Amino acid sequence: MIEIQIPGLRVLRVRTLVLDYNGTLACDGALLPGVSERLRELSKSLDIVVATADTCGTVEHAMDGLPATVHNLAMRQDRSVDEDEAKARLVRALQHDVVFVGNGRNDAPALRAAALGIAIIQAECAATAALVAADIVATDITNVLDLFIKPKRLIADLRV
Repeated sequence: MIEIQIPGLRVLRVRTLVLDYNGTLACDGALLPGVSERLRELSKSLDIVVATADTCGTVEHAMDGLPATVHNLAMRQDRSVDEDEAKARLVRALQHDVVFVGNGRNDAPALRAAALGIAIIQAECAATAALVAADIVATDITNVLDLFIKPKRLIADLRV
């Protein structure tokens, strides 16, 4: 767990980091440089979950051996639930301070459901719905992951 005192707001007690895959951890299905090292470091204090529709079909191979639980929504049993709602339900089911990071329209409900939602704009861009739903917007996944390695960086963004 990582505890972050946000002046004027509250204490965030983050236990789980939920991440989208394509456009967030990966570009064109390939894991971005620096991500695997940071996930290994963060797994010492956080549970790491990847929730993805797996657009490129590469998540299982790319995440193999990394300390993360993968929820491949393309393989979900209940097709009556849309991908966006499936991600939000996953975040709500964790029942504690969860951080969600994503860039897609289908990430917006999970960004809103999380204790802290971070939208990311990288090579695959970002949907406006994700930006509006987020508490923070970033332009590099390594910077986002570093926020939890050096959590005092979050204070400037979130303080009241």
